[in-house]
Amino acid sequence: MASSQTLSDADRRTIARWAADCAERVLVLFEAEPIAEEQVRDAVARARAYGNGQSTAADEIGKRLVAVKAASAATTPAGAAAARAVGQASAVAHMGAHALGAAAYAAKAVSLANPARPDAVQDELRWQLARLTDGEKAVLRLLPPLGADESGPLGNGLLSRGFLGSVIREIQDRICQECSQPDAVVGS
Repeated sequence: MASSQTLSDADRRTIARWAADCAERVLVLFEAEPIAEEQVRDAVARARAYGNGQSTAADEIGKRLVAVKAASAATTPAGAAAARAVGQASAVAHMGAHALGAAAYAAKAVSLANPARPDAVQDELRWQLARLTDGEKAVLRLLPPLGADESGPLGNGLLSRGFLGSVIREIQDRICQECSQPDAVVGS
């Protein structure tokens, strides 16, 4: 049986745009040798192409680790986190839960790039949540809560612990709160 974190191909395509937006926003933090920079930019473009129906999951699954490997070429910790955000966005074609990983790594990149601005992460989360369409929110609500399903990225791994886990829990909580309070304003 497939993991509930996989989602249908149509649902993965729906949230691929948001994941690519989250990753692309922090791409400016990634500095490395030109080949690595090109690989990371290409991974964002591929995530968008998948979301737009211009490539298949099979095409993207084979390439999903390129940006993750490029992260080792980053010149700063913030840049490495930005590349990992891109890697998570490009992995949405494989498993939808990676969209939350893209958002979490983007928030981590912002945090690392702005250590003197404790509000930077909350600003980033507000931006991320404001970018979500109603359809994307509905798809993200299909994912199990962090730690509830061990068979995927939201299981007992890097995304479930520490900073990344806190960010994903907050995103999931805010999306669920908004569902139960339809007139609430995100970030207020």
